[in-house]
Amino acid sequence: MLLDTAYNIGTPEGVELRLPVAGLASRSLAWLIDAFIKFALLMVFSIVLQFLGDFGAGVTLILMFVSLWFYNVLFEVFSHGSTPGKKALGLRVMNANGTPVGWTGSLLRNLIRFVDTLPGCYAFGCISVLLSRQFQRLRHDVDQRRSVVSDGLAQHASVPRMVHAAGGRIWSPYHGDLDAAQLEEARALGLKVIVWTVNEPTHIAAMLDLGVDGIISDYPDRVRAELQRRGMALPAATPVEPAAAGAR
Repeated sequence: MLLDTAYNIGTPEGVELRLPVAGLASRSLAWLIDAFIKFALLMVFSIVLQFLGDFGAGVTLILMFVSLWFYNVLFEVFSHGSTPGKKALGLRVMNANGTPVGWTGSLLRNLIRFVDTLPGCYAFGCISVLLSRQFQRLRHDVDQRRSVVSDGLAQHASVPRMVHAAGGRIWSPYHGDLDAAQLEEARALGLKVIVWTVNEPTHIAAMLDLGVDGIISDYPDRVRAELQRRGMALPAATPVEPAAAGAR
């Protein structure tokens, strides 16, 4: 049985998300899978490049450097926080507030990875994971607040399917994460798509172009202005009474 706990995230909209945090066992298995993939790829390239003499040897060294330092970074940034090993175990790296890990966060946690290996066999990293309530690694993970969580997407293949499987009728993604394919999939599942928190006029216009069902914004007047400019039906306005004179 894999050792996991849970991590609660409070969103600005007042909704609490509960994410299972990956334990040492699942993270170790994911690391072994990634290590095997890197070893196999390097073996194949080194066999092919050996016929190019010194040039091939130089390219092999460059590939070894890239695989050592940037294999995890590239997959975590471009594959929604999951290397092939993590994806196989249903894991992903994310910020502690639930947002996707970016270049800075991924580079920090991977470039300082050598500290985890001291004095050998990832001893410091394993001890830190076991002592941390959120199973985080050394100081760079704790200070920058990044965690590895178990990913429900591994069971459902996509967030819309996960929402549908849970009986939801509305999917409310962050507007920057939504694309046309996801919107089409959600519609096919009978879900309404309401994006948050869309404040910039250009982003509001982009979401309307995409055809979302609703927009959550700190500036509803901007949304109404764009709807009016397009000749679209406006939702009923909510009147706000001015504060009485002398009111505190």
